[in-house]
Amino acid sequence: MEIHFYGGRGYRCVHPLAMDISGFIWIFVILMVMQPMLKQRLLESSRRRLIAQFEKKRSSRVILLVHRQETMSILGFPVLRYVDVHDSEEILRALHLTDPNVPLDLVLHTPGGLFLSALQIARAVKRHKGHVTVFVPHYAMSGGALIALAADQIVMCEDAVLGPVDPQLGQKSAASVLAAVAKKPVDKVDDETLMLADQAEKAIRQVRSAVTFLLTDRLPPTQTEELAELLTRGAWTHDHGITPDDAREMGLPVETDIPHEILQLMDLYPQPVRRQPSVEYLPEHHPAPVPDPANRQP
Repeated sequence: MEIHFYGGRGYRCVHPLAMDISGFIWIFVILMVMQPMLKQRLLESSRRRLIAQFEKKRSSRVILLVHRQETMSILGFPVLRYVDVHDSEEILRALHLTDPNVPLDLVLHTPGGLFLSALQIARAVKRHKGHVTVFVPHYAMSGGALIALAADQIVMCEDAVLGPVDPQLGQKSAASVLAAVAKKPVDKVDDETLMLADQAEKAIRQVRSAVTFLLTDRLPPTQTEELAELLTRGAWTHDHGITPDDAREMGLPVETDIPHEILQLMDLYPQPVRRQPSVEYLPEHHPAPVPDPANRQP
């Protein structure tokens, strides 16, 4: 059967199968365009549900600061994230909506970011009257570590790490700039490098003062000064990982019994989908095998 459309002097025929194929193509295109948005909505719904369950379990306010490359846009391009002014605004707003005596659970997964924003968050966390627990499932580097220092308790996975908080000037370590300038006579150093060294000295002094403030009342004064100096002087490269054992030796209140719900939450913050996964496993608990009594040796 064919459908005839008459008009003017002639007519044309359209086969119903052609119309069906065209309709399917349009439906497929619409679904492909909407799929990232629908997937993101499902992820957000799952996150909110799990956060609500964890808050009910611990009678706390749960806030997550998670920076990953997520496929947020319709075209699926990954977006790099770090601690910025928007993050500090959101967390400060969440704290204002929380009773000061309610315990605070803050989940950190971040490479760091702007010092100003991280310090704003850290100061607000320190000022919170309720017990503050920071959970670090994988890593909290630089500005993330600065925020962790403000907590009453830090709970990390056994293989998670914190990072040094030594300031960086662009791609240069402030401590390294000062070390390089100190090795040359002043008349051999150009004005731009001298100005950079002046900024580096100020940056280290500012960050060290911030760390001292955050650790005050948590550690003895002498230990506070020593730890602030260690974390800011550039003793390591900026990507050095401070393990839970290292952190405990420094005097930080670190534990490693991280709740399973925190790891479940991290599953809901996926990296962009790759064509070929680099890590693959069966996503269920794998218990130890039970010995067969029949196979026991006498």
